Amino acid sequence: MHGSIRVVIIEDDKILLQTYAALIGIEEGITVVNGYTSFEHAERYITHDQPDVILMDIQLPGISGIEAIPLVKKRLPGTHVLMLTVFESEEQILKALANGASGYITKDSSSQKIIDSLWEVRDGGGPMSRNVARMVIRSFQKNQESPLSKRETEILRMISEGKKRSEIAEDLFIELETVKTHIRNIYLKLDVHSRSTAIHVARKNKLI
Repeated sequence: MHGSIRVVIIEDDKILLQTYAALIGIEEGITVVNGYTSFEHAERYITHDQPDVILMDIQLPGISGIEAIPLVKKRLPGTHVLMLTVFESEEQILKALANGASGYITKDSSSQKIIDSLWEVRDGGGPMSRNVARMVIRSFQKNQESPLSKRETEILRMISEGKKRSEIAEDLFIELETVKTHIRNIYLKLDVHSRSTAIHVARKNKLI
């Protein structure tokens, strides 16, 4: 690796913030310029920080990581935003990338993976964790004429992975009744009456 990288970390968990700063900061050529627990706090100083890469969590209090991306790009068009999160919702991933995120890796990534991703994104790459990359590829392979909404598609995919309704509600941060409503709509749109038939029809028509 050649050159250097100025990094700003935006992570609402103070312990994680300090951990990332310590792990990344020991890498030769990488300087952690600053760390913030919210985008509102970071917004006051990032222009002065002049980071090459911002490592940012999606689930931030106040302005979310996804909402913050275009605000960063407007202030610092040359700065890359690398999302670091436990949140692996396909809808959120695609929204983050559409808003201008340069990469998307999960918090269970090794410190070396995070460091490698910082160099990669600095050099114009688009690093992604394996699961995230798989989701993105799958989204492009789907039938674009699907009768299902993005949320319905996401829920049906989770059902196909064996997740219970309560687990889906917890993973997507929505009410259980909302999940049940989505499932009723899925069955109605696909003209099916069971989980197994819905999965069969969806896979046959490349809806998931």
